[in-house]
Amino acid sequence: MRVDLHNHTHRCNHATGTIDEYIQRAISLGIDIYGFSEHAPMNFDSKYRLSFEQMDVYTNDVLQAKERYQKEIKILLGYEVDYLKGYMDTRVLDAKVDYLIGSVHFIDKWGFDNPEFIGEYENRDIDQIWQAYFDAIASMAKSNYFDIVGHFDLIKVFKFMPKKDIRLLAKNALKAIKESNMVLEINVAGLRKPVKELYPSLPLLQEAYALDIPITFGSDAHSVEQVGFGYESALAMAKEVGYREVISFDNRHREIVSF
Repeated sequence: MRVDLHNHTHRCNHATGTIDEYIQRAISLGIDIYGFSEHAPMNFDSKYRLSFEQMDVYTNDVLQAKERYQKEIKILLGYEVDYLKGYMDTRVLDAKVDYLIGSVHFIDKWGFDNPEFIGEYENRDIDQIWQAYFDAIASMAKSNYFDIVGHFDLIKVFKFMPKKDIRLLAKNALKAIKESNMVLEINVAGLRKPVKELYPSLPLLQEAYALDIPITFGSDAHSVEQVGFGYESALAMAKEVGYREVISFDNRHREIVSF
């Protein structure tokens, strides 16, 4: 079965296409389980996310689509939540959804993956940036708020690579993910970015496999054309490492899916 749990809608203000168009594209590609995980609202960086006032509309849109397409595809409801201390909201964390993706897009409120703020890389030590990022991932995992780790090594997005061994920088984060019983997504969006590489990289996925950390797949689609993009690459890497199953969810409960 084909699973794709990380996808967005136009309501995040930086994606295009209707929910029906995304679903119809997923059906045409043979995707069996398709999840919407819109950028969750928070009182920070509101330009790039759903608003609190739109939560009910988003939920209703997805649930109505789930009913409408139930004979053709399984639709799931989720959120991608920014892990940023002091800004996470119980209206999101306690929402009735199938799963929550926890992601780190900010280091001390610096949106490191936003091209608008790329110049900040020149003002910091690259190894310290990477370590701060993975420290935030570890903290996110230890919070026990989330089900899935979003794009685990997103910090490589602009190809500013560390001097230190990435596996050592990520070691504690992977340990925290394992101890928190989270799922690691293979996210294809990196193939569309300057780094031109899946999240996570092969060495980090090998480390995750050694720790018996389960995986899932995500297109991270922000347009209809991106639905299912790079799936074969993600599947091939998962198989190369040794994975034969992925995780789906239903009302925050795990379901094992063979591929």
